[in-house]
Amino acid sequence: MKRKSFLRVTTLAAAVALDLVFFRPAMEPGTGSGLLSFAAGDFVAAMALQERHNPDLLGLPGVAGTAVAIGADGRPVVKVYLVDAGVIGIPATLDGHALVTEVTGAFRALGEIPASAGSDTDPRQSFPRPVPIGVSTGQVDVTAGTIAARVVSGADVFALSNNHVYANRNAAKLGDHVLQPGTVDGGVNPADAIGTLYDYEPIKFCSPFPSCPANRIDAAIAATTTENLGNGTPSNGYGTPRSETAAARLGMEVQKYGRTTGHTRSLVSGVNATMNVGFRDGTARFTGQILIAGGDFSGPGDSGSLIVSGGTDETGRRPVGLLFAGSQTNTLANPIDEVLERFNVTVDGS
Repeated sequence: MKRKSFLRVTTLAAAVALDLVFFRPAMEPGTGSGLLSFAAGDFVAAMALQERHNPDLLGLPGVAGTAVAIGADGRPVVKVYLVDAGVIGIPATLDGHALVTEVTGAFRALGEIPASAGSDTDPRQSFPRPVPIGVSTGQVDVTAGTIAARVVSGADVFALSNNHVYANRNAAKLGDHVLQPGTVDGGVNPADAIGTLYDYEPIKFCSPFPSCPANRIDAAIAATTTENLGNGTPSNGYGTPRSETAAARLGMEVQKYGRTTGHTRSLVSGVNATMNVGFRDGTARFTGQILIAGGDFSGPGDSGSLIVSGGTDETGRRPVGLLFAGSQTNTLANPIDEVLERFNVTVDGS
């Protein structure tokens, strides 16, 4: 694989110290938000508490993961996500600090979806070239996921999605065709090819569980052209993402356009998440992730969707995360800056 060097902010604490803005979660997306009153130290302390106890918490059968979230009193808390309500061994507090649990079900990569037909703006159909972003795609041996964005490095143009969409969970070969639509939606190789696999970040799987190496991103890029790939969603989406990114903030309004559920909106519910994610052939642990609230924000086949900030002003449509997994109640995403830095690319947006 071709790999380009990049600078990475090594800890979320460093990022928080540089740029701390949190939003009070609104009851519904679009209803507005106000600044939270807690200090940077509260958040950093909660994150340190989470990471100190992660080895013990993640070793408990039935624990899906942890994150820093907002408690009932509007202050940062450690939240533990449970596969079901019967998990044994969860402590009442962590070093005397509050701990919150939420039953989410298991988190799984959002692939393996059934075929379906729809309207002329259905993201599952075949689109004339250049195809929009947010629509069905996949490597030739993958059912279907979603095109996140058109990204560029100098004169080179790429389609961005997940490893498990474009690199078939490490099993694909560089140069393999990626299709639009994906095979489950009728894509045929090579007639429907829009590019070729160029690079991907390998997924490191747990072997044996619970001995799990840490992953940061589930991402891959395919070499393409502006003749094959556009940079905006279909007409029933949010439009063209901006090139300037935004860091996820608790309570932040976000939106996405994806292959299965189309245009949806929700709120960031957790940050610095460490989560065990099930794939078809194993479990992988992801750290430093973003959680989005709501079971209807995404569904199987939305893997690879670009999550952008909400709103219609200059702060809207800024890339925030790369969607790759979810549970019955939450969606999981990689911070987009880490994805872009890994491949030395930028979003080709407005």
